[in-house]
Amino acid sequence: MNELFRIILSLVIVIGFVLINSLVLVWLERKVSARIQLRRGPLYVGWFGLLQTFADALKMLGKELIFPKNCDKVLYFLAPILSFAPVLGAFLVIPFGQHLVIQDLNIGLLLVFAFSGLSFIGIFMAGWASNNKYSLLGGMRSVAQNISYEIPLLLSSLNIVMMAKSFRLSDIVRAQAHVPFILLQPLAFIIFITSALAESNRTPFDIPEAESELVAGFHTEYSGLRFGIFFISEYTYVFISSCVATALFLGGSHGPFLSGWAWFLMKAYFVVFVVMWVRWTLPRLRSDQLITFAWKVLIPLSLFNIICTALALQLLKQ
Repeated sequence: MNELFRIILSLVIVIGFVLINSLVLVWLERKVSARIQLRRGPLYVGWFGLLQTFADALKMLGKELIFPKNCDKVLYFLAPILSFAPVLGAFLVIPFGQHLVIQDLNIGLLLVFAFSGLSFIGIFMAGWASNNKYSLLGGMRSVAQNISYEIPLLLSSLNIVMMAKSFRLSDIVRAQAHVPFILLQPLAFIIFITSALAESNRTPFDIPEAESELVAGFHTEYSGLRFGIFFISEYTYVFISSCVATALFLGGSHGPFLSGWAWFLMKAYFVVFVVMWVRWTLPRLRSDQLITFAWKVLIPLSLFNIICTALALQLLKQ
């Protein structure tokens, strides 16, 4: 009973954190984009416009929930849930501090990738069920993109697993007690961040949501809370990717003076800031360029890096 209560309490805390964190990230993105474009962003609703996003969320909740004509109502309804639920599951194994993890599993890294790989099913389901050709094209692009970039994402992480000799995220963090792996694996870090950008459909890899071509893509026919769930899923996946990058490459909760969880969150939000900076700096790639870049550049580089890492570890043993 105590274990069941702990799991339910953890789930409630995670859902509350995800909702508030998503709103804060939307506010942060509006501020970052404004500064890059020499604007000031939200100002008047709350401190530095912090409550503007909350006001927008309340407005969105008040919008009518509609079903497009001739859509598949069951799949249309389930798609946002299938997109959001796997992202929540990834929080189970994120080590925010030395003892601040819900389930410290020995296959934690694999579990994160397994959950993240399920979210695009909801995206494709949304595109198929909407009875809209633009939504369907966006869903198909998302499937092709996620399959392509899942490979370099996994391969770049394999270098860290080889060095830490564990799939447990807490073990990987402990292995960086003296030197963060970003100093030993800079190429793997660049490949990981690039692949994570593509997995979360962020610019310059936001082909499934291309407004100029697909009228916002797979969620064109969604409104109100259902659209909001897709929005929250995207920003939560950005945060999850940043947390995994922090655990794999930036030393996790290691740092002087402050508590471990404070260091972890600071590093994770810095990675989020970099992701937002990239979005408002680089142009969108064409669909063929996006797929070609994954198969002809990132995957060969990832394989080369794995071979170099294996050789280096073997030489160090001798």
